[in-house]
Amino acid sequence: MPSILPIRRLLLGAAALAACAQALPVLAQSGWPNKPIRMVVPFAPGGTTDILARAVAVELTKSLGQPVVVDNKAGAGGNIGADIVAKAAPDGYTILMGTVGTHAINKWLYDKMPYDPVKDFAPISLVAGVPNVMVVNADKARALKIHNVQDFIAYAKANPGKLNMASSGNGTSIHMAGELFKTMTGAYMVHFPYKGSGPALMDMVGGNMDVMFDNLPSALQQIKAGKLTALAVTSAQRSAALPDVPTVEQAGGPALKGFEASSWFGLLAPAGTPPEIVNRIQQDVAKAIKTPEVSERLLAQGAIPSGNTPQQFAALIAAELKKWQPVVKASGAKVD
Repeated sequence: MPSILPIRRLLLGAAALAACAQALPVLAQSGWPNKPIRMVVPFAPGGTTDILARAVAVELTKSLGQPVVVDNKAGAGGNIGADIVAKAAPDGYTILMGTVGTHAINKWLYDKMPYDPVKDFAPISLVAGVPNVMVVNADKARALKIHNVQDFIAYAKANPGKLNMASSGNGTSIHMAGELFKTMTGAYMVHFPYKGSGPALMDMVGGNMDVMFDNLPSALQQIKAGKLTALAVTSAQRSAALPDVPTVEQAGGPALKGFEASSWFGLLAPAGTPPEIVNRIQQDVAKAIKTPEVSERLLAQGAIPSGNTPQQFAALIAAELKKWQPVVKASGAKVD
């Protein structure tokens, strides 16, 4: 009697081939991409979001064989640009360079949001995290004998309201990092919001402001010039740009265990974008940020490259939304 094993193997093989034929990738069926891709940056040119987007766009243009065009649509804390992508066709031709602001903070800051940061988007990949850095005016630090985070906390608690905290604006990651620090330590500083990091840093260097949790790229030059003293970075790991500066958690003791308030930047597509397209872009982003040209540009910004999966990025957004809700509420910051 002939063995049925070879027949069974043939049937299984045929079934597998049939399944593959039925699941032909959307990419092959549609010829995606067959026209330029629009990458919306929800902030003005020249900032960290824009710089990272342009670095990634160059590499995606090479790998996808179609131009990836950066389109700056600034306004409303990033909500205008993010909303454009939320309402775009889910065909892989419009993507967003989102941020911690557009997808974790603004939901709790704005009374009316034009989009849902979870339901209206398909996460693609986290491109990079950029730590904020806790800086104090160097002359003030010497005068007050503040050499580290513990010294700062002790002085702030003993002198409530005597330290002025600058930020780039209400509800920004810079502001929220300071509020998280205040919430976890009980140290009180008076918040002064500015219209961007530039003017805030000028007053920090001039001695009108005492402390700021600025994005590392914009503060780095003044730190290296000795005008500002870096006490700690706000990321979970030390920054390669300031390897001798501890994290807030390392420097702050038990009260600051688990502190992390980095800015982050990642690509998202409109909800409903085919998974095959999302995965293709993610894979190309992961490859791109490993190239010497892109990795060097990220490191120059003090960034921590990622390139994680859509599932991992979605989990990060969910965790960040949960983390920032009580911080925004405690800060009292609101935008109508």
